[in-house]
Amino acid sequence: MTHFPEIKFGQSVELLKELHILTRDGKLNQDSRRKLKQVYHLFHFIEPLLNEVLATKQNLVLADHGAGKSYLGFIIYDLLLKAREIGHIYGIENREELVNKSQHLANKLDFTRMSFLNLSVKESIHSSQLPEQIDVVTALHACDTATDDAIQFALHKQTKFIVLVPCCQAEVAAILNKHKNESFAKTSLSEIWRHPIHTREFGSQLTNVLRCLLLEAHGYQVTVTELIGWEHSMKNELIIARCTGAPRKNAQERLEKILRELNLDELRNRFIYAA
Repeated sequence: MTHFPEIKFGQSVELLKELHILTRDGKLNQDSRRKLKQVYHLFHFIEPLLNEVLATKQNLVLADHGAGKSYLGFIIYDLLLKAREIGHIYGIENREELVNKSQHLANKLDFTRMSFLNLSVKESIHSSQLPEQIDVVTALHACDTATDDAIQFALHKQTKFIVLVPCCQAEVAAILNKHKNESFAKTSLSEIWRHPIHTREFGSQLTNVLRCLLLEAHGYQVTVTELIGWEHSMKNELIIARCTGAPRKNAQERLEKILRELNLDELRNRFIYAA
């Protein structure tokens, strides 16, 4: 096969073909170059976190929620864990056909420390199929409240690092819209979400703000950035949370105040979570 400088040393050519990053005859076209660049860009953010875990313990356990075709899990295993012969990646996905395909591919490539579970994110929180300790949780484009379930899973497992790319945050927008008339009477800030398109956009941003406050209230240091180059999706906000064990003092108070002032009290069970 022709050597391509974009492909990292030791990377599995067979895997790249199976993920349709390389064509069947081993070629790299413009579309696949873009896809590979996106995968590497995300891996660039995650690799230092994984190395930090591996520097302090002999093993690493990562749970990838809403794994889909498990692009991320396979790339992490191939680039970081395969050569080390340590670490385990769990792909959690509620579409059985994708779980079966991913497990078949892992078996074919002899990626023995990858497991795929046919569970919803919510079901996984108390599933005996997963270990008690999870070091890293990822949830990339887990739709709507599945991202919140992934956060609850991470808090329950006392995860060291959480990496989220939220998607389709519809729940908060729906509740803002439901209580719009009450909000008009309560605060002039309701103008922010008076028009439907603003309700959707503000609801999406507010959802992530609430998630960040929740994480900070539980002792996580949160960084929010953008996945540059993720052109195929407008949902490119990246949230990285590191457990420090030192909760931000006013995070819980501010979270509860936002829920009260914006008539979002019915979301308390989702965002006021006791790990």
